Amino acid sequence: MNEYNPWKTGGLPLLNIAHICPATKALGPGLRAAIWVQGCCFNCPGCIAPDWIPYRIAKLIPPEILAEQLLSDDRIEGLTFSGGEPMLQAAGLALLAKTARKKRDISIICYTGFTLEQLQQNPPGPGVKDLLSEIDVLIDGPYIPSLNDDKGLRGSSNQRIHFLTDRLKNFDFQTSPRTTEIHVLNGEVLLVGIPSKITLTAFHKFVQKLNPYLSRMP
Repeated sequence: MNEYNPWKTGGLPLLNIAHICPATKALGPGLRAAIWVQGCCFNCPGCIAPDWIPYRIAKLIPPEILAEQLLSDDRIEGLTFSGGEPMLQAAGLALLAKTARKKRDISIICYTGFTLEQLQQNPPGPGVKDLLSEIDVLIDGPYIPSLNDDKGLRGSSNQRIHFLTDRLKNFDFQTSPRTTEIHVLNGEVLLVGIPSKITLTAFHKFVQKLNPYLSRMP
């Protein structure tokens, strides 16, 4: 695994963000803001977001500024971190979580390709312990297409749901029906949620048909 060094300014981490969804009900209980970080070390076959795997600059933003943006909607009840691989930018995400919680009592869900044991025993970079201390629910493990059972808010059945606090213990992450949303913004189409296999196939066909229109959008 290559060592991952987050971008910094003035000694503080900058988050490298692939995409932001300001409001969704498809990635956990309540209305949530979701972010996907850029860069991943796993290259899982069948990854739903292959464009967010490469280590390249997408959008660099200070965690404190991002916290303000994500909580600008008073209805937001929680944040969901995905990617890419969030644990490769753990220090920045920990600062984002701490800043957000000073403003509002929110819940935090995080996806990672690492197992919890790996994160605890051999963290991939700085800030992992701090980030784990802020997370309410950790969904861990790499995505394995053959184990995608179309259930719950994890991509495949090998991935585990860890309730690191009791905040969201009454929500069924394991077997609840999957919901997805399609967001179109500035000529880009974003599929939000954990799609079923049928939904993912239909989405790809939808985007192919929509591409000529999207290319003409300002």
